[in-house]
Amino acid sequence: MEENEESRVKEEEEEVWSWGAGTDGQLGTGKLQDELLPQLLSLLSLSAVGSISLLACGGAHVLALTSGGKVLTWGRGTSGQLGHSEMVNSPHPKLVMSLDTYFITHASAGWNHSGFVSDAGNVFTCGDGSFGQLGHGDYSSHCSPVKVSFLDDLSVKQIACGMRHSLVLLKGDSGDEVYGFGSGKRGQLGISKKIKSISVPERIYGFEGVKVTSIIANGDQSAALSGESSKHSLLVASDGHLYTWGKGFGGTSSTYSLQSLATSLWFTKAAVGWNHVLLLTADGEVLMLGGNHHGVLGNPGKMSPARLLEDSGEAMLEKVPGLEGNRIMDIAAGAEHSVIVTGHGVIKTWGWGEHGQLGLGNACNQTSPQEVSLGHRSQTEATAIKIYCGSGFTMAVRTPHIPSGVELCTRVCSGS
Repeated sequence: MEENEESRVKEEEEEVWSWGAGTDGQLGTGKLQDELLPQLLSLLSLSAVGSISLLACGGAHVLALTSGGKVLTWGRGTSGQLGHSEMVNSPHPKLVMSLDTYFITHASAGWNHSGFVSDAGNVFTCGDGSFGQLGHGDYSSHCSPVKVSFLDDLSVKQIACGMRHSLVLLKGDSGDEVYGFGSGKRGQLGISKKIKSISVPERIYGFEGVKVTSIIANGDQSAALSGESSKHSLLVASDGHLYTWGKGFGGTSSTYSLQSLATSLWFTKAAVGWNHVLLLTADGEVLMLGGNHHGVLGNPGKMSPARLLEDSGEAMLEKVPGLEGNRIMDIAAGAEHSVIVTGHGVIKTWGWGEHGQLGLGNACNQTSPQEVSLGHRSQTEATAIKIYCGSGFTMAVRTPHIPSGVELCTRVCSGS
């Protein structure tokens, strides 16, 4: 099958589903209400600009990147986070016109702010800036994306937006660098215990010589994955090391400098919630750090310990029960709920369920993974599934898997 035909098939059959908190229009259904079961969306505005390459879900808004580098947003916009030159909600996806001349390759949604990265390495932010999280040198809010001038001459590849802070990942000849800006009260900037907030990007030290592959921020937490080291804004690296900084997990103290997870396990993905972290190993196993609110830890009596966080005797890394015999392909985390996709294309959720974000037809919390149904399509039918979590809602993008081998390909992605 030729590439253009493959792209056309994916666009025609791509399905976008949403469920959970929806009173600000973040589900994209056109209704201002919570949904307890997955809703299949009719997003004509998305189909007109190409297939979805990434969704970023925030406190109550969504950013959608298309394969053509366009950006559409919807949901809560009262702080300007939708980038539509106004501070109002939008229950339907709308193109961000001020970014139309750029090819956007990465985006992240915070509680009330948004960040975008172009293929040229430029960074744009909009929304609530009251903690300096937009990086413009002030504490003003903006209702249209504004270029972060401090980063003009730097090659930015990723941005991660938390509750009131932001991180950016730079790639260059001198190595990878991570910068932070916004609120630092809980240590989420990884800079200093004395800094309450900063309004311009400041470098986070501790990644010297480390190949950082991803950065993650949610709530007052930060993290990263790296190839040669990692640290609490969450980092995931190519050799599978995890670094964290910021608010402690599972009731532990906040950390103001990078902490490395002391384990021989190799992590391929990390997903951060407000009180927990999900970690996916190279063997398809899911482990959890912290998270004792609303059952996000599952049944503690059935959890088996793995390793301790270095320098913290309280933060225990544990296996998630109820997934035995399943190879997990990817993971996602909301404020206090968790989502995984198995190698057979089955979505499972657990944790906080008050707004229906677990997609099980009720508003109950769950202490172990429960299966979610997306329509009547057979699980054996070859599809690719990507999963994304906002603070109290969940979205899934399901596309036909164009056979390139013999296996079913299932891929899951998460956002802050």
